[in-house]
Amino acid sequence: MNIPYKPLLPETQQPIIIIGASGIVKDAHLPAYEMAGFTVFGITNRTLSKAQDMAKQFGIPNVFENVAEAVKNAPSNAVYDITVLPDQYIEILEQLPDGAAVLIQKPMGNDLAQAREIVAVCERKKLVAAINFQLRFTSFVSAARHIINQGIIGDLYDLEVKVTVNTPWELFPLIKEHPRLEILFHSVHYIDCIRSFLGNPKGVYAKTSHHPLKKLSSCRSSIILNYDEAMRVVINTNHDHHFGPKHEESYIKWEGTKGAIKAKMGLLMNYPDGMPDEFEIALPNDDGAFEWKKIELEGSWFPEAFIGTMSNLMRFKEGSDDKLLASVQDVLDTMKVVEACYISNKNGGVSIDEL
Repeated sequence: MNIPYKPLLPETQQPIIIIGASGIVKDAHLPAYEMAGFTVFGITNRTLSKAQDMAKQFGIPNVFENVAEAVKNAPSNAVYDITVLPDQYIEILEQLPDGAAVLIQKPMGNDLAQAREIVAVCERKKLVAAINFQLRFTSFVSAARHIINQGIIGDLYDLEVKVTVNTPWELFPLIKEHPRLEILFHSVHYIDCIRSFLGNPKGVYAKTSHHPLKKLSSCRSSIILNYDEAMRVVINTNHDHHFGPKHEESYIKWEGTKGAIKAKMGLLMNYPDGMPDEFEIALPNDDGAFEWKKIELEGSWFPEAFIGTMSNLMRFKEGSDDKLLASVQDVLDTMKVVEACYISNKNGGVSIDEL
């Protein structure tokens, strides 16, 4: 089966200026850009030494003391890659040149109000702005999208995300203490990915929980997205599975009227080392019995999917893509779903005492 799942690259060179020098820049952004042959013009960070160290490691020619200096010295066709936390987005966006292309790290704000403010700034400044939701661009999601769009597994009626892993939150000190941890910083990926297949849900049911022995706001969530009567969409995450790898799970599964697809997200298992991804499809044989077959795909969520988000932004800016897939306007609906999850979590279900 020939599946075109790799992202198309831009036709022009558009130098990148990275704002922030966190671990994800080192582990994902810069390795992905090297793979794709993108030009990184410069980097800046509040702690200048971190930017200098990263520039030395990856051969970045320019280190800037602040955003203003980076903008002042930037080429006219520069693409800005914001990799800091949401509280800093608006301050940085206000300093960018009007009409500039910018890729903003997810999530798009700490809450829906902040997300709307970010969109307003981008629209006022006419920024070509996208959010870095890479899961949409992973090889296994892109392959599934092609198969589904071709009608190979028929009409979708079930989409499930399940994550049962031991996540070392100590590797993410900047978000570890956040009051909205699991859904806003992790399950938001799945919400956004599901929206890219099915559009916006009619409603949301959600519960997010913390661990009794951890100082985290939340690390397990169950989310049901309400579409039509035939469509079941569920996200179940458990980052507290400390009981060894035997029963760890991490997958997305699409079921249709003619077949099914299951993608193992190996990155999340045994994190940060990860496990290999697996991509399988179930189709009927000549006897009508379903057989699962593995399809080999290259690349994973980290770092390869980061090529896709940046490529789409660059291609849209140059005119070779007609749609900016994770535009701030589109992602505003992802943030609406996230907000609905927290409202649902706060309100709880139907009390049996009232019946």
